[in-house]
Amino acid sequence: MTGRRRRVSRKKTSGRRNRLLLGGGILVAGAVAATVALWPSGDGSPDGTGASAGTSASPTGPVAPMGSAGTSVPSPARTYPLSQTPRTIPAVREHTPARGPGWRPAAAARVVVDDDALADEGRLLAGELKMGYAGRTAARTGDVELGLAGSGDRESYTMTVRAGRVRITGPGEAGVFYGTRTLKQEVHGGGTAPEGVVRDAPAKPRRGFMLDIARKYYTADWIEDRIRELGDLKYNELGLHFSDDQGFRIESGTHPEIVSRQHLTKAQVRGIVALATSRHITVVPEIDSPGHLGAVIAAHPDLQLRSASGTPARGAVDISKPAAARIVDDLLGEYADLFPGSYWHLGGDEYQALAVSNPAASYPQLAAAAKARYGPNAGVADLATGWLNDRAAVLRRHGRTVRAWNDGFYRTSAVQPAKGLEVAYWTGKEIGARRPAEYLGAGRTLLNYNDAYLYYVLGQPQTFVYPTGQRIYEQWTPRVLRGSTAVPARYDRQILGGVFAVWSDRATAQTQNQVSAGIRMPLRATAQKLWDAGKPALPWAQFRQLAGRLG
Repeated sequence: MTGRRRRVSRKKTSGRRNRLLLGGGILVAGAVAATVALWPSGDGSPDGTGASAGTSASPTGPVAPMGSAGTSVPSPARTYPLSQTPRTIPAVREHTPARGPGWRPAAAARVVVDDDALADEGRLLAGELKMGYAGRTAARTGDVELGLAGSGDRESYTMTVRAGRVRITGPGEAGVFYGTRTLKQEVHGGGTAPEGVVRDAPAKPRRGFMLDIARKYYTADWIEDRIRELGDLKYNELGLHFSDDQGFRIESGTHPEIVSRQHLTKAQVRGIVALATSRHITVVPEIDSPGHLGAVIAAHPDLQLRSASGTPARGAVDISKPAAARIVDDLLGEYADLFPGSYWHLGGDEYQALAVSNPAASYPQLAAAAKARYGPNAGVADLATGWLNDRAAVLRRHGRTVRAWNDGFYRTSAVQPAKGLEVAYWTGKEIGARRPAEYLGAGRTLLNYNDAYLYYVLGQPQTFVYPTGQRIYEQWTPRVLRGSTAVPARYDRQILGGVFAVWSDRATAQTQNQVSAGIRMPLRATAQKLWDAGKPALPWAQFRQLAGRLG
């Protein structure tokens, strides 16, 4: 039937008019020439179930018309209120309501796809909703259909619930996957996906979670559980900081001598990467240098940076020694094959040679190397910037986009950090600290790791406290890069997204299960604000209740 309203005439059955509420619909026993109005939906029925004139859908099936003395009465025509916006985390950004019963999985329902590229998404959803997977075949009533369609943001999607079925489409596989996450949450949260059309896309293209596995060993199973959680929340990055002073946590073929006793095998890492890929999550590795290399130095003490008086600098390699660059480059090349994603984190922070009042006097070998490479006016900061640029060049040959911590960008350096090197902005506490607007004004792109909101540091050392979901939800946005003050709106497009980080400074302060419980609500709040930076529709108490209902 088309979009026109049609009327079905009925004979008079009595002299009075009765309205009976039946199964949520309105039964009209007409007076003289009473009529029943039927509103079209996808298949011409008022409720999207295909009920024709003379029957009405009810929770238990059509209701047979009954009358006195064998006469018939009009069948009920069920009507529905406009549907409500789905309640999900993160919240959908646009929903066009409609009248109808919505959709829920039924015994014979299937997931079908219109492109073999969506087979993984289809099988995953079918398993989660206890449905069959039928591959590339025509959809029928009750089914969920996944399709590739449209253009634009490949993380966007449209989900249409109508005529007893669901269709999720997007220009890219990632967007279709996010649509399946929305559907999964709707069903798990309330049993029914509401009638209507969802159009959704993230505000920020990079939405990450970072885990320090160097200072605390986390099992592969625990990490994989976090990946499943991140996927359902529409995150698309998992950072693994796996090298630091306290440990080196991934098997190495080029330098097995540096690997900690408790570590992940390469087979386990491949499993982690494969699972993340299936959830459209990129794993971003970090080998921090030239500081935070204590685990490497333990096996190669000759590489440790020492002052003019012979005092060793904790975790720092002597970047005037070519052997220090060679071992780091060996590792970068080895793990580039293990982590095939587009991004890499170089670290670059807290190099101890630049934490003293007079670096040239304390570390004359670094000052001499700087002058030899960059000229008579060069200093230690120039040599450190050159180190960062050299490592970035190694990874660019592997096709990576590279980032570094903001305190690895030195105010005093005449040598400029490589173009395209992204700023991972976490702090304003470093010596010579610069405000975020200085990086943005110079044209840099930033990722927000704001340590006042997004740092979960085990044991709460120094001034750190465990972040709360409520504070993130109510106060933080991606433009709040330092402290609690947002940068001007004109820089919004240069802020690519944000990352919630777990640091394992005091490894025994919490078990890994306590960590997962502690970050549960902060992860959800961060997901909400990266997907839509505006003021959330729900107050915090209701958001927390929703999180409990969704599981």
